[in-house]
Amino acid sequence: MSHNNKLLIIGYVWPEPNSSAAGKRMMQLIELFQQNQWQIIFASPANLGEHRHDLGALDITEQQITVNDSAFDDFIKDLKPDVVIFDRFMMEEQFGWRVAEHCPKAIRILNTEDLHSLRDIRHKLLKKRLSAQTAPNLNIDLSTLGLDTPDQLMPLFATSDLAKREIAAIYRSDLTLMISEFELQLLLQRFGVAEPFLNYLPFQFAKGSSTSRVNDGFEQRDHFISIGNFRHAPNWDAVLWLKQEIWPLIRQQLPQAQLHIYGAYLPPKASALHNDQQGFLIKGWVKDAEKVMRQARVCVAPLRFGAGIKGKLADAMRCGTPSVTTLIGSEAMQSHDISWPGAIANQAEDFAQKAIALYGDKTLWHKSQSNGYQLFSQRFLDKTPSEQFWQQLTSIQSNLQQHRQANFIGAMLNHHHHKSTQYMAQWIEAKNALKT
Repeated sequence: MSHNNKLLIIGYVWPEPNSSAAGKRMMQLIELFQQNQWQIIFASPANLGEHRHDLGALDITEQQITVNDSAFDDFIKDLKPDVVIFDRFMMEEQFGWRVAEHCPKAIRILNTEDLHSLRDIRHKLLKKRLSAQTAPNLNIDLSTLGLDTPDQLMPLFATSDLAKREIAAIYRSDLTLMISEFELQLLLQRFGVAEPFLNYLPFQFAKGSSTSRVNDGFEQRDHFISIGNFRHAPNWDAVLWLKQEIWPLIRQQLPQAQLHIYGAYLPPKASALHNDQQGFLIKGWVKDAEKVMRQARVCVAPLRFGAGIKGKLADAMRCGTPSVTTLIGSEAMQSHDISWPGAIANQAEDFAQKAIALYGDKTLWHKSQSNGYQLFSQRFLDKTPSEQFWQQLTSIQSNLQQHRQANFIGAMLNHHHHKSTQYMAQWIEAKNALKT
């Protein structure tokens, strides 16, 4: 293999494709560059995760790095990458100024995964509404929270420190990868980020991903499934909502049904919810998530807040498993010409009733499964976004100076951020040196 170009990925964590959608997304980005014969170096300040992918087996160099440490400067100067991808804005904050200073010709790309500030704002909105409840089990209609209305979100962005940091990182970057069309439009229309600096790149699965039809039949499948990394706050909230309100309503009408809950990094507070008598079964991490998804009859994803697009729901479509989720869950994953492969509900009672109907109605179930295969093919097998990304990257490589000159706000933010962050990092490094 000829390695003409070098890509450095600075990861917030080491990729765990069997633990999170973010891990799958990272492996898809790696595959995209490897298909184009790039040499890849993956560096991260994070501890090595329990379920991390063996990057060495893919001929990827791994490098442990440290924040607030000038050793990174020597590393980046020796490496001379052509492109640097910062996985999440926190990595751009920590290392972006060092890359800009020591490798000014390297294209700096921000991989958002999702807009962290949007997820945070929605979480705060939900907590505010929950705390205002007058009755312990009062149903909250999530569609009334204004979660999908940019007009209602913008004042909250204006008071969010996290949003200011995240949007600043987007402006400082040469290109930002967006996984959600909703978030892409938010940046274009509300934050004034120009189109040449953004790229829409959703999940990109291989063509054979939806051809397998194992356990396609209604009768061959049993029980409900819920899946998601327990460290991710929206997933934990969904488990609590299932336990406290949704699952008891389902069990009233389906007393033999079970809910199998899977997810990496299972905390004791989640294990404590396991109850055999209630059919509420906490299973923890599973190596082959696709296998258990294909065995389940219905996937439930009652997400009350969040951002980005949901890997678990893409997997459900791919595995022929109809799903019940919320407006937040289905955001940026729907189609104008294909119905959702299951149902969308925003209140506990409605959610439970739609899950029960899907579980028991063979005709509805098969129709939903068929919609899932179609929606998955339309959304995640189309290679156009990958091709457009490559064209955009090639164009930036050819015209980097002009590209940056068209981004005055980014240049201004880089100037101020680099100075302040540089001095803060040097102060922390000096302080750490004194300690040792």
